[in-house]
Amino acid sequence: MNSSFLLFGVLNTLFILLISPLFMSLIKKVKAYSQGRRGPPLLQSYYTIAKLFKKECVYSDTSSGITRVTPYLSLAVMLVASLFVPVVFIPEPFGGIGNVILFLYLLALAKFFTALVGLDAGSTFGGMGSSREMSISAVVEPITIMAFAALAFTLGTTNLHEMFAQTSQLSAELDPMLILAVVPLLIALITETARIPVDNPETHLELTMIHEGMILEYSGRDLALIELSHAIKQTLLVAVVVNLILPWGLLVPAGIPLIAIGIAMLFFFVKAFIVSACIGLFESSIAKMRLFNLPNFFAIGFFFSILTILLKVFR
Repeated sequence: MNSSFLLFGVLNTLFILLISPLFMSLIKKVKAYSQGRRGPPLLQSYYTIAKLFKKECVYSDTSSGITRVTPYLSLAVMLVASLFVPVVFIPEPFGGIGNVILFLYLLALAKFFTALVGLDAGSTFGGMGSSREMSISAVVEPITIMAFAALAFTLGTTNLHEMFAQTSQLSAELDPMLILAVVPLLIALITETARIPVDNPETHLELTMIHEGMILEYSGRDLALIELSHAIKQTLLVAVVVNLILPWGLLVPAGIPLIAIGIAMLFFFVKAFIVSACIGLFESSIAKMRLFNLPNFFAIGFFFSILTILLKVFR
């Protein structure tokens, strides 16, 4: 393992871990302002996670070791996945780090164990949430795969590090095919992070909740880890989008000075801040879709993925 990758692993992971809860609060703040309310402080997610770490964990009598292991496994998987998505600088190649197929498998692994948790506690709401999550995943996972396939086909590589290196070398004009490829990625972002119109992360109504239903039995430190993992997942998917269409500030060469790293962190923070604010505005302008209407929404992503591939073929 070279020093460049070691520095990348430490800085990239810690930076993502540090800023991820902030974007969760920002989305809530923007939604509140758009609805005429003050909303929570921007640091509310940090306060909530810190408070949950101080509380004890309560488990159902029917739960097994899966419920106890999943919060730690989910956080570990997301931290490993953060090595696949550079947000500060792109390191020298190391092993299979950056492979988009492995990245998708990591996200699927965390989702799989979260769905098991919903069934493990023996709760009716948890089982309903897991059932809905798997039903949606059966439809959206092919769309997500097609979105990344279109991206790989357009840029000629399946490695996210190499993709970002290519987009950072492009001219100031945006590649139209990249813009088309980003549309299904945004749909995957909304779906994977359980946001409106697919899901509502702020509800606990049994008729509407999906993600919240699976983690309803969690409390204390376990709930804090789950919430932190969810925030990191959202930041990673936002990073994929912004580093493709707005790669400015992402450093490519190795051996870069610390001041340049600080500027790159600031660049990403501003870009992710803007995208998170746009997500909040989007959620405030649209209602949650009915479950049976979601395939029509996902079909948009599939259409743009196929369109991107066809344009690349006939270009």
